[in-house]
Amino acid sequence: MKQILIDNPVLLLFMVASLGYLFGTIKIKGASLGVAAVLFVGLAFGATSKEYYIPETIFSLGLVLFVYSIGISSGQAFFKSYKKNGLRDFFFILSMLIVSSLITIALSFLFGIDSAKITGIYAGSTTNTPALAGVLDYMTSNGLGNSADSKNIVVGYSYSYPLGVLGSIIAILLVQKFLKIDFDKEKEILKSDYPVGEDLTSMSIEVLNEHAIGVEIRDLYKSQKWNVTFGRVSIKGKISLSTFQQKFEKGDQVLVVGSKEELLRVAQFLGRVSDKKLSWYREDYDSRRIFVSNPVVVGRSLASLNIDEKYGAIITRIRRGDRDMLAKGSTILQQGDRIRFVARRKDLKALAKYFGDSYQQVSKINLFSFGLGIGIGLFLGLIEFNLGDQFSFKLGYAGGPLIVALILGALGRTGPIIWTLPYSANITLQQIGLIFLLSAIGVKSGNSFVESFASDGFLMIAASGIISILGALITLIIGYKVVKIPFSLLLGMVANQPAILDFANNRSGNNIPTFGYTLMFPIALIMKIVLAQLIYIFLS
Repeated sequence: MKQILIDNPVLLLFMVASLGYLFGTIKIKGASLGVAAVLFVGLAFGATSKEYYIPETIFSLGLVLFVYSIGISSGQAFFKSYKKNGLRDFFFILSMLIVSSLITIALSFLFGIDSAKITGIYAGSTTNTPALAGVLDYMTSNGLGNSADSKNIVVGYSYSYPLGVLGSIIAILLVQKFLKIDFDKEKEILKSDYPVGEDLTSMSIEVLNEHAIGVEIRDLYKSQKWNVTFGRVSIKGKISLSTFQQKFEKGDQVLVVGSKEELLRVAQFLGRVSDKKLSWYREDYDSRRIFVSNPVVVGRSLASLNIDEKYGAIITRIRRGDRDMLAKGSTILQQGDRIRFVARRKDLKALAKYFGDSYQQVSKINLFSFGLGIGIGLFLGLIEFNLGDQFSFKLGYAGGPLIVALILGALGRTGPIIWTLPYSANITLQQIGLIFLLSAIGVKSGNSFVESFASDGFLMIAASGIISILGALITLIIGYKVVKIPFSLLLGMVANQPAILDFANNRSGNNIPTFGYTLMFPIALIMKIVLAQLIYIFLS
């Protein structure tokens, strides 16, 4: 069996991936490693034989697929968040990176670890491959490409990388328990800024308030700042669809969609909650969910489509993945969205044709825009940026595709080119990319992990653990208590590696950490490349 796996690296890849995923589902005291377990299964395989290998191309492909799909799905929220808290987040992330580098330098003196190994440990503990590549390139340009230092830095990196993943996970568990974080409460606070979904329901409300009578719904929205959608209305017993120009009379009934708390606020202003539910099934009107698969409407705002004028229909809510969202004029449609319409029965067929309503179509990837976007990202990653005579860096396979994906994700579409991916396809690509890169890293690092332990392994374990755990602890505590950053976002900011991000998302029960990750990653990627070279030069 061993020889079969040696001769067939693709078989080894999927063996590691399947076993890792299986072990990742095992819960101990309610916690599980999730997909991060793939890394540790890979380490176990790699430790048993140095002949096991997974091609470097698999690692690169996995990394590109993961960061690009993350960036595409996070682009809009990324720029929206930076517009709101950009300077705060930038200086906080920069400060925490400097703290981690100072901890690294202190440990070098404390444990007597040489400059090359401690630099490798820094790059590995912060799970930053471009930082390692940057220092190796610096060594080569200074005639140290084949020196003992160039080998030691790789040893330090290989040894500390898995501990960098495990250390951040441990820190997350410790701080969450210590601070008693309520993720559901944070989700409610952040849902207006991030697309995390809402617990939507509907409520029939009877209009009794004199201040609401004779006022257009448009003006009521503005004055009361409601986060709801008005659906059907019953005026003198006749049911019709509401419009922004609708004016209420005393005794009218209206069906409103929103969160329970928001609906009660609307009911308190308009009048009272009605015991009489407005009937769905009247002769003229009906409700239906329709898939968005027509490229013509993808990447466009609901307001720009003028649905109420063309079809006399109302969109009450949109389901994206597992999340329900209120339909707003500013909402940008994505492939795979499921729109809930209330419309005249005779218009439903035309609406379905206009929006596509094809599940098969939304399961496909536009290979032209997908390949073009990744190609632009990879090209950007190849460009070398020089910071004086001593420092240079490249964004590499991680930074280039991520930055391009964030920009394209925010654009949504450029003329006829749709940059975004269907939700289901995006999630699948993230999982495949993550499994590929974790399997490759684990198998590659396993043997170095064992060999290094025989020499100064204990000191390297201690240094790796301290850098990763202490750095994450400081970031989480100071960020939450002092800078007042939501803990869910902070989880993404300490998620230096995709496995940590996956764990953070599972732990929080939502995807808010993903936005913290995209905020942190471009800054951290560049700064760690520079800081790793500074650490090596200073300690040399």
